[in-house]
Amino acid sequence: MSVDPDNAGPPVHALRDPLRIFYVDDDPILREFAVMNLTTDQAVLETAADGAEALAKIEGARPDIVLLDLEMPRLDGFETLRRLRADPRHRELPVIVVTSREDIDAIERAFGAGATSFAVKPMNWRLLSHQIRYTHRSALNERRLAEGRADAASRLTRLAAEGAQFISQALARDPDLRAAALGFARAADAALNLDAASKAA
Repeated sequence: MSVDPDNAGPPVHALRDPLRIFYVDDDPILREFAVMNLTTDQAVLETAADGAEALAKIEGARPDIVLLDLEMPRLDGFETLRRLRADPRHRELPVIVVTSREDIDAIERAFGAGATSFAVKPMNWRLLSHQIRYTHRSALNERRLAEGRADAASRLTRLAAEGAQFISQALARDPDLRAAALGFARAADAALNLDAASKAA
């Protein structure tokens, strides 16, 4: 059954999660449209007119995601992105490049500089809202997985150290436990090597 668009009720906002968005574009009209279309009860948006202003303001803004134009005065999007990625504090910050350029060179340079995703003007704000939402959630999941791996590695290292200490004390009392101690050491070493290999993958 079709639905009359005029009677479909209010639109459901795609940006329903608490979210801090940072929109960087030299076009003041697009910045205003971004505020109008991307701000919700949960999502707040701050803007900058070029890369230099963005880098100066980003610490105070503490964004969850950045929308970045490429063609800007003073400091363009490519250099802004390169400087963000050079800073360990912003290395994992999701950045969606938003630009009127869609040539191969711009796409390759943007992703080479560290872009997370790419959107082309003129903007479909509804589509961009969904892209922001899923890019942000993907970044959160990646961060949680990394934290989980780090926590597991820490626990494994601690267990190996405690096990080694226990075996050392046991061997001091009973040298016949040497074979069991060697088996434990091999198993612990294999587990630590497996964890290291999974991180490198």
